[in-house]
Amino acid sequence: MTAVHPAPVWADPERSSEERADALLAAMTLEEKLAQLGSAWPGFATESTGEVAPMQEVFAAGNRTLEELAEHGLGHVTRPFGTSPVTAADGRKRVAELQAVVVAGNRFGIPAIMHEECLTGFTTLGAAVYPTALAWAATFDPALVERMAAAIADDLRAVGIHQGLSPVLDVVRDYRWGRVEETLGEDPHLVAMLGAAYVRGLETHGIVATLKHFAGYSASRAARNHAPVPMGPRELREIILPPFETAIRAGGARSVMHSYAEIDGVPAAADAELLSGILRDEWGFTGAVVSDYWGVPFLQTMHRVAGSAAEAGALALTAGVDVELPHTAGFGPDVLALVDPDVVHRAARRVLVQKAEQGLLDPDYAVPGGPVPDLDAPHHRALARDIAERSIILLANDTGVLPLTPGAAPRRIAVVGPCADDAQAFMGCYSYPNHVLGDYPQYGIGVEADSLWTALRAELPGDSLVLEAGCPVRDEDRTGIEAAVAAARDADVCVAVVGDRAGLFGRGTSGEGCDVPDLTLPGVQAELVTALLATGTPVVLVVVSGRPYALGDFTGAAAIVQAFMPGEEGGPALAGVLSGRVNPSGKLPVQVPRLAGGQPGTYLQPPLGTWSEGVSNLDPRPLFGFGHGLSYTRFEYADLGLSATETATDGSLDVSLVVRNTGPRDGAEIVQLYAHDVQAPVTRPLRQLIGFARVPLAAGAAARVTFTVHADRTSFIGRDLRRVVEPGAVELFAGPSVTDLPLSATVTLTGDRRVVGPNRVLDTPVTITPERS
Repeated sequence: MTAVHPAPVWADPERSSEERADALLAAMTLEEKLAQLGSAWPGFATESTGEVAPMQEVFAAGNRTLEELAEHGLGHVTRPFGTSPVTAADGRKRVAELQAVVVAGNRFGIPAIMHEECLTGFTTLGAAVYPTALAWAATFDPALVERMAAAIADDLRAVGIHQGLSPVLDVVRDYRWGRVEETLGEDPHLVAMLGAAYVRGLETHGIVATLKHFAGYSASRAARNHAPVPMGPRELREIILPPFETAIRAGGARSVMHSYAEIDGVPAAADAELLSGILRDEWGFTGAVVSDYWGVPFLQTMHRVAGSAAEAGALALTAGVDVELPHTAGFGPDVLALVDPDVVHRAARRVLVQKAEQGLLDPDYAVPGGPVPDLDAPHHRALARDIAERSIILLANDTGVLPLTPGAAPRRIAVVGPCADDAQAFMGCYSYPNHVLGDYPQYGIGVEADSLWTALRAELPGDSLVLEAGCPVRDEDRTGIEAAVAAARDADVCVAVVGDRAGLFGRGTSGEGCDVPDLTLPGVQAELVTALLATGTPVVLVVVSGRPYALGDFTGAAAIVQAFMPGEEGGPALAGVLSGRVNPSGKLPVQVPRLAGGQPGTYLQPPLGTWSEGVSNLDPRPLFGFGHGLSYTRFEYADLGLSATETATDGSLDVSLVVRNTGPRDGAEIVQLYAHDVQAPVTRPLRQLIGFARVPLAAGAAARVTFTVHADRTSFIGRDLRRVVEPGAVELFAGPSVTDLPLSATVTLTGDRRVVGPNRVLDTPVTITPERS
């Protein structure tokens, strides 16, 4: 009789992930544990012809092969799909081949975690290109964002991917920063709610979400990529950290990526207070911290706080980085002489727990088979279209020129501008068309997508449309302006489409490493718009961009529309808004400046951060404030009521109001609730968003919107760096934007000053009930 040997504990799916990880660790050598903290980027040096990570050429020469790196096992494999063009079927086959190498290379047969970028969808050839995160933010619609993330997760899982490097939770502090397009805007609560929704979409569908970039990255000096961050610990805790905490607690994120930033001289990758003290000891995070690409060797080469790659690895490991991406450099064998073995054991346990959760320790693990998913299927298109349509913001329409409703009398419409006939302008820097395909022109943009020019011709078949580019996006070429002006002069209306072309490291006008000195439209686009306005023809200014640009010189436009890179369905969505088929409902997640210089800081300002007549000659007030966005219908606010005018510092109350659609057509309004602490030990913003609700209303209909506000939602970071709720008066404001708040009331918090921690209330629940006419 053949003896039956039970499977080891670590391979038993009936055991908990923690039990399995502990059993495996007990059988591993120190070298095998360390191997679980490394990664490999197969094909990086041979297949990747473009620059997809900062200073990648510095590190490419020293890359070891997958076989060499997997000698004792391997933690991660980097971007098997997102390195060079590969179909879904071939990519899944490649994943299986790579896993076979990893499994064969270690005595336990443990596969690697496969990770990919997924900020605007699965970053691979032929996958749906969703709007940028800044466009998601403009929808103020967490449920829609969660649905999108779930759809992305399903495709990732179907081809053998386990982890997605998204979302970006950096709170915008300076619009000049190139990566504004990747963010969810300038308000911590909005970023937290939408970021947590995206995380839930990934995590509940089996993909490990990776929160980026922890922390402070977006607050660099002069908005320069990788520049030092001049921020104190109170501001960091007040503004930058809450979205990360919320995404962990309310979203269930299992991975965090450290940022490239240094704060007060301490790089995040070597900051034990940040990566262990705050993240784990205060928040209770139990997942894995991964490095930003080459963030570990940067401690030696850029920050210069380490004398060798091994010293950099020791600093990062000790601080709390568990996995080095995208390729093992600092976490190589030499690091073992510089760190406590318990530190290696600790990190390896976190990685192996995640592998157990992903089924990678199961004896029958295999890369998924079955039908290869359609990565740009109709349900992806429908989601991309919904987000695009809900994200477009009507900034101004003073003359009523919009919508361009199709009618019996044909019109002459001049469509001009460098973004008018460029579908790629709708796509962010981390979309596959811009991130990879720029070096593979034979693939085009890899998906079907209409430019606004193409979409408008289909939208307005009865009108006569003429196209003129006028000028390039960035180059100072004025030779086409005269033809564009002539076309506008001969037209009944001119649609001027200006803005950005996303790229990486200076190859675009928006995106990673594409920072700007001021907020003037790129190139000579401002000259083009000025010349078009001088024709006297009504000009509809359409800005397709990754950041807000200063538009104060263009208030003579008949209408202004903002689109934050609305993805593959951006053309039809914008055309629908211009024609009136789509009633715009997007709201600004960032402010639109009036002036290109004298940065109009974000809306979260104490009294001295706002306009102070007689104090400074610079007026920081924006042209359009946070939360602003118009509609083709009208909404009125009334009947603000409080369930109580006093509540304890650990209590709550209901704040309700009625919003009514008094216009001629159905629409959706985003109701916003703000608070102001009248007097506190530290200065407080004059307005701070604490709740919002997207309210669809038929023409003539009304709804009562009720926010349940816990006292925790008024908490702030005090001088002692503890989060507190203080007794005293709190003003509440409600309306359609931070600069238009018709309703207000005051509530008094009573009782003792209360210190609140990780168990505080993070959200403001809302109920919407129809109101009888």
